[in-house]
Amino acid sequence: MAHENGLTEIVIPKERAVFWMDRFGQWYNAGGRFEHKKIIDYFNAAIRKDKHGYFVEQTRGDVREKVYFHYEDTPLFVVDAIFGEQIVLVLNTRQTVALEADRLFIHQDNLYLQKDNDRIKFIDRVLLKLASQIGHDEKGHYLLTNNGRFSIPER
Repeated sequence: MAHENGLTEIVIPKERAVFWMDRFGQWYNAGGRFEHKKIIDYFNAAIRKDKHGYFVEQTRGDVREKVYFHYEDTPLFVVDAIFGEQIVLVLNTRQTVALEADRLFIHQDNLYLQKDNDRIKFIDRVLLKLASQIGHDEKGHYLLTNNGRFSIPER
């Protein structure tokens, strides 16, 4: 237990975490997949990252709890896209980021955005929303934006 800003900090390593995330961004525990939307939203909004990896965090009273957790692919997902002068992506953490076409890539038939050291995976619902702007030809996949056509490389 460490003390930070007057808070007692409890850190649980991922080996002791009782929940995990699959490659589709679904949360699980020993009882199975989380079903309650408010709980899922709460967990997603609590995702943070530090030098030791991704964790969920909550503060209750004077105790801050950090639980590092296992995930299959990435814990960050694009769950919505807002169209305007530029496309704004809404993440499962409730954060928003601008779609940077030159940061997109495809890996094992999935679309990702590389943001700093984070891989952010697009869920199927967002891919459907972007379908009219994503294409494929003999050169590969591409994204059409107001600023032109951008190649989406395979990695």
